[in-house]
Amino acid sequence: MKYLILVGDGMGDLPLPELDNRTPLATASTPVLDALCRKGELFLTRTVPAGYPPGSDVANLSLLGYKPEEYYTGRAPLEAAAMNISLAPDETAFRCNLVTLDWGTAGKVRMIDYSAGHISSEESQQLLQALEAECSSDRFHFKAGISYRHILVVKGDYPALNPVPPHDYIEKDVTVPWHRYMVDPNWNGLLTKACEVLAKHPVNAKRVAAGKNPANGIWLWGEGRLPAMPTIQQRFGITGSLISAVDLLKGLGVMAGLDILNIPGATGYIDTNYKGKADAAIRCLETQDFVFVHVEGPDEAGHQGLLSDKLQAIEDFDGKIVGPIVQGLRERGEDFRLIATMDHYTPLSLRTHIDHPVPTILYDSREQQPGSGQGFSEETGNMAGKKDGCTLPDGETMIKKLLQRT
Repeated sequence: MKYLILVGDGMGDLPLPELDNRTPLATASTPVLDALCRKGELFLTRTVPAGYPPGSDVANLSLLGYKPEEYYTGRAPLEAAAMNISLAPDETAFRCNLVTLDWGTAGKVRMIDYSAGHISSEESQQLLQALEAECSSDRFHFKAGISYRHILVVKGDYPALNPVPPHDYIEKDVTVPWHRYMVDPNWNGLLTKACEVLAKHPVNAKRVAAGKNPANGIWLWGEGRLPAMPTIQQRFGITGSLISAVDLLKGLGVMAGLDILNIPGATGYIDTNYKGKADAAIRCLETQDFVFVHVEGPDEAGHQGLLSDKLQAIEDFDGKIVGPIVQGLRERGEDFRLIATMDHYTPLSLRTHIDHPVPTILYDSREQQPGSGQGFSEETGNMAGKKDGCTLPDGETMIKKLLQRT
């Protein structure tokens, strides 16, 4: 038996007036997901425990079967693990976004763009090299990642900063969280110097000339120290791989002991290499038991408030990920059990995450049980969740259900 978890990040949404009070998931053409849902089980999964932020870090940790209450230490150390950054016991990793900020009058600061226009990795590598060369010290070091997503490693203790995720503040005032850094001389000096380095860099001059958002600031958040986690194989006796374009997910995979399959052309957006991801998932199951496939596109579209992109991302997840993987396994004659779900909602109207329980399909290729008879959407998931036993309390319960360990 082969086992799969296929995740459309941020796919869930709220009803929209422009879609006749339907959600993008209910509106998009998803024939494969609908067919799997009709023939499989449909239920809700709580991916975010009470009191925890509904981020992709917490929610995907849960989908991999780990209780965040026991294993979550922060987002950045997971991304550091994906980048092969070793953290000493006295070191903390911060997520370091390249962002576009607007400095107004009277010290006001506004978040224009949490991703500096989804800056390319080629451009950002040059900027991170400049930041490391001119701003690093015995306390601070910059580590380059992908696109706008990077890491700052901090040695020793630091003041309580209460940083906030930049994607929660798109086109909003961020004066208060920005000035938390300005109180401490070390952090003030670091961020001030970083802004000066970025302002004069040729990469940003070219971006401005081309009408693109410059990466004129850094935003630090998601800090934490390296967690200690048992592997998937230690917990469940299975081997597997993880496929994602996002360092956060790769880091989760590293900590879970999964093989990380890096796919050329995987971007974390709607231009990603879907075929490469699907082919790699099918191929790895020739020798392994389990694969976790993550697609970031719906979440990014939700943060940007782009309805057309979110519809496309959902349809591409259905037609270019779920469909080819299911077809490939059927052609090979494999028995498989598959979860198709999302980590959290990223509503277009809010442009940030919310912690609603997520609709979840469990499909068994042997089709030995009566199916739900329903298409796949938030509405049908919520209807199913009202039945006894159809709202799972956490991702650990979900993965045990997938593996038939309950």
